[in-house]
Amino acid sequence: MKKIGTILVSIVLWVIILVAALFAFTTMATKDDNNVSSVFGYTPMVVKSNSMVPTFEKGDLIFIKKYDTSKLEEGDIICFHTIIENEYALNTHRIKSIEIVGGARSYTTIGDNNDGIADQHIISDGDIVGKYIGHWPKVGKIMDFLSSSLGFLLVIVIPMLLFFIYQVYNLVMINIKLKKAVAIENAKAVEEAKLSVRDSSDADAKLAEAEAKLAEAEALRKMAEEQLAKAKSEETTDKEG
Repeated sequence: MKKIGTILVSIVLWVIILVAALFAFTTMATKDDNNVSSVFGYTPMVVKSNSMVPTFEKGDLIFIKKYDTSKLEEGDIICFHTIIENEYALNTHRIKSIEIVGGARSYTTIGDNNDGIADQHIISDGDIVGKYIGHWPKVGKIMDFLSSSLGFLLVIVIPMLLFFIYQVYNLVMINIKLKKAVAIENAKAVEEAKLSVRDSSDADAKLAEAEAKLAEAEALRKMAEEQLAKAKSEETTDKEG
């Protein structure tokens, strides 16, 4: 049962670590105005509007992959740098049309939920971050919650702190058990040594007793021989007389 509990704690810890890593990367991915960070060419992003419903919606976590722009086609969904309400932004919309002039490609984009109205800004290859490849529904809301002080505290800091305390407790208990086991082994060794000494003393006493009995038997034998010799001597004297 204890082993199962340890496994569950480890699983929870890894989930927390993965969520924290995903949160950190998602937060840092779009921090630079000129570049978008990626891991192995993939970038997670939180959707901030419903312009692409029903493909994905606000609060979803989408995944963008670096892609060869020369292979993009009309209908592909791409993430790109643009200007929204006079501010730098990243947008993820569908390619409505592609124009090629003198080898240079330009793209007109549109949101699936924008009633057929194309985006105002025409983009080029240099504006494109990558191609949309999929999404996790509602996971973006978790990332947004984690970005708050309360969410980060509840989901990341406190669980990690509790796990740290749990690990320290385990180390203390292991140390106590180890010391107890050593003490038991030492006690056994002392008891065995005492028994060995006692057995040795008993053996010496039995040996001394056996030697005493042997000496006594030897004295009786000599006495018997003397008496026998005396009796023979007296018998011989009687016959001569």
